[in-house]
Amino acid sequence: MVKLQETLVALASKKVEFVIIGGVAATLHGSSFATYDLDICYSRDPPNLSRLAEALSPLHPMLRDAPSGLPFIWDAETLRQGYNFTLNTDFGAVDLLAEIPGVGDFQHAMKLSIFVDLFALRFSVLSLEGLISSKRAARRPKDLLTLPELEALREGGER
Repeated sequence: MVKLQETLVALASKKVEFVIIGGVAATLHGSSFATYDLDICYSRDPPNLSRLAEALSPLHPMLRDAPSGLPFIWDAETLRQGYNFTLNTDFGAVDLLAEIPGVGDFQHAMKLSIFVDLFALRFSVLSLEGLISSKRAARRPKDLLTLPELEALREGGER
């Protein structure tokens, strides 16, 4: 399970531009589904890639489910050359997405975000409408399972 507070504080301390998406965002909107990782949509602006690399570097990020011994260098250049990263860190699983199915890139995600105060900090969190769009577009079985609850939460009044 991801150490949510520690991971978010590490990102915020370096002023990384990102939107909380996925299961953590759903939980913040009231979902009862458990999540074990932190999913974020991040800005691909070069200064932000440097800040993101610097923020996660002390957490020893490694590619999740990659073959053992696969060379992996964690830095801004790796982020620039890649797009989506599923990582294991010292604080748990962190998934970095440059684009969200059904939503778009970081700029589109920001337009569909709300602000939530957590751990004495303010974070951008994908709205319920954005989450519903992303879950529909992804069409993974686990995403389709959460749709009825997210839609019910929307009907009850979005945060």
